[in-house]
This record gives sequence, C-alpha cells and structure tokens, in this order.
Amino acid sequence: MMTAAETVGGGHARYTYRLRVSSAAACAFEAEWARCRWIWNECAARSKKAHADDEKCGPARLDKMLTEARTVMAWLREGSSVPQQQLIRDFAKSRVKALKDIKARLPMRQQAGMPKYKKKHRTDPSLNYTQRGFRLKDGRLHLAGGISLTVVWSRDLPRPPSSVRVYRDSLGHWYASFVVATITEHLPATGRVIGIDWGVKETATTTSDAHDLPHAQHGKNGAQRLAKYQRMMARRRPAKGQAGSKGYRQAKRQTAKLHKKVARQRQDTARKWAKSVVRDHDALAVEDFRPKFLAKSAMARKAADAAIGATKAALIEMARKHGRTVHLVNPAHTTMDCAPCGARAKHRLPLSERTYTCTVCGTVSPRDKNSAHVMLVRAGLNPASADLVSPATC
Repeated sequence: MMTAAETVGGGHARYTYRLRVSSAAACAFEAEWARCRWIWNECAARSKKAHADDEKCGPARLDKMLTEARTVMAWLREGSSVPQQQLIRDFAKSRVKALKDIKARLPMRQQAGMPKYKKKHRTDPSLNYTQRGFRLKDGRLHLAGGISLTVVWSRDLPRPPSSVRVYRDSLGHWYASFVVATITEHLPATGRVIGIDWGVKETATTTSDAHDLPHAQHGKNGAQRLAKYQRMMARRRPAKGQAGSKGYRQAKRQTAKLHKKVARQRQDTARKWAKSVVRDHDALAVEDFRPKFLAKSAMARKAADAAIGATKAALIEMARKHGRTVHLVNPAHTTMDCAPCGARAKHRLPLSERTYTCTVCGTVSPRDKNSAHVMLVRAGLNPASADLVSPATC
C-alpha cells in the first residue's frame, strides 16, 4: 500500500510504502529504537535541567554527549550512529521551535511544547535514516546495522530518495516514507479557470457544476460501528494501574482500525476530486479558509467529517505537482459580495439563509455558488480586481 506524495517543503515530497517485516528484522529494529529512545530521553532530561539555555542543549553539545555515551556504553555502540545522530537533530529542532513559541508569547494551545520523554509502551518505533544510512537493492530496503526490509512497491520512486523514515503505526503496520526531490508533471492547457468555495453542506462548491464535491459523510457512515467498539472498550476498561484484558485490547484495535479507515477514505476522496479539478482547469481561485474555528461550533462533528483542511491541502499539492496556478483568496465578506456587480450587503447572511439576493442588481443565486464566483473575481480571473489574494506556493 502506498500513499500519494506529500509535500515536505524545499522542493521535496514524501512517498510512503507498506513494509513486510520479518520477526528477526522487527526485533533488530526495536533494539535500534530502544537505543535511540534512551538517547532522546537523555536529551529531554538535560533540556529540563538547562531550562531556556540554548547553548547547553544545542546540537553541538548534544552531539558531544552522544560521542561520550557511545565511548562508554558498548550497548549504544552496537547500533548505527546514523539514526542516533538524526534523532538528536530532530530533538534540537523541536526544542528550538518550542522556545520560539514561548518567546513569541503564543497562547498555550498554539505552542508546540517542549520535547517530552518517550515511554516504552506508549511510543511506536520511528527512525530517520539519511542517505548514508540506507540503500535500495533488488527491491529491498537495507538499513545501517544489517536490517533488511521488504518494500511493497505499488509504484516506482520518481528519483533516488535522499532520506527515509521507517516507522510502525498504532495498528502494528510497518511503513517506509522516502523523501524525494519533486518533479513537475505538466498537464496540457485547457484555457479554463475555476473558483472554489468551502462549506459544510457540500465540502466544495465550484463555478463548475460538474466539479462540486458533495459531503461524503465517511465518519457518519462508520459512526454506528465506532460506537459499538467504544462501548466494548468502556465495559472492559481496566482499573487504573492494571493491564487491559485481551477483549479490551481487541476492541481498542478495532476502534483504531475504523478511525484509520475513515481517514483514508477522506484522503482518497479528496485526492480523486483534486485530480479531476486540476486536470480540467489551468488556474484555481481557492478560498483560503481556516476551518479550525468550526471545532467550537454547533456543527463541529459535521465540519470535521467534511475534512475541509485535508481536501484543501490535497488540492494545492495536486496543483503544484502538475504546474497549475493556485490563488488563495481571503474569505472575508465573500458571502456578502455580489459576483456580477461587486456590491456588498449591509448585513451578514445567517447560515440558515442559503440564497443570495443582491439589492443593487437583483441577482438571485445559491449562496455558495455566488461565493465561488466571488473567488474568481478577487483572483482577477473573471476579470476584476485582484485584492485580498495571496499566491499559493506551487
């Protein structure tokens, strides 16, 4: 199984493939993870003592700590130095980001938080290998330390990878995530443009009726089964300090599988729709909508099921991949403006009112359709002024 390319910044994308891991390879990898987890926890302990002193927990100081530890402890020397060094880099980046958030005085809910201890039974193995720590040979992934893994190649990598992250998810499935330099696959020009407005009743309303994205309701369709497994977990929940029973663990696993299935269904729907939109249009005017505030609204569950954020990210990524132009439009007053004449209503429309009526030119149209046309106007694609528009990185 392979998930499509995911942008990681700097002109690179991440390709994720399923792994077939033998019992011997799993034991070797978990032993490697145990060493790296000890190093991470040691870094966290030193960071806690150092407080806000960057020099005491900078990458150079932590590298020196690793060198000293490997000199003294034969157990650490048995493992490869590549994932251990990369773990220190990741720790330093996490700590720097947390300190920046603190200095910027961001609200607590927006802060990344200082790196925490990784507990043995609560953290799944995940290690990063740079180019000198792995190689691909005869379709197999060979990691430093003599670990060999079988990759399920659902498609070929477009270029040789620069790094790989090997990890195990909560269901016990193993994956290899390769970072590859991106390649733009240009599609033939169509001469058409499209405006896209996000919503809850319909996930995406566009200026083209053929490309509207209805609410798939994947979460709602799986809610009955999810409630069944959650009730099983509640009945079998162990007392504090006791290990869960076999039945509790099975119910917990079924709950996790269902959550993952719904997430993949949403991802698949978003990518297929994004591909059809990008294939048929040269330029996209997309509402730069931030759906986080919907989590506090009365329709929070339906908004989460719509997966607007994931769909928007998939659309921008697909446009970047195929060289299409994306304009991110500020959503302010898009439901109050009239697309044909540009007049703005004096009062904000309530959510229950689904029809937009312009008091100036008399235009009557569905509220979301009018907003989608406003996206084109603001992006200068209709044509009109290009205010409140920011270009997406493509």
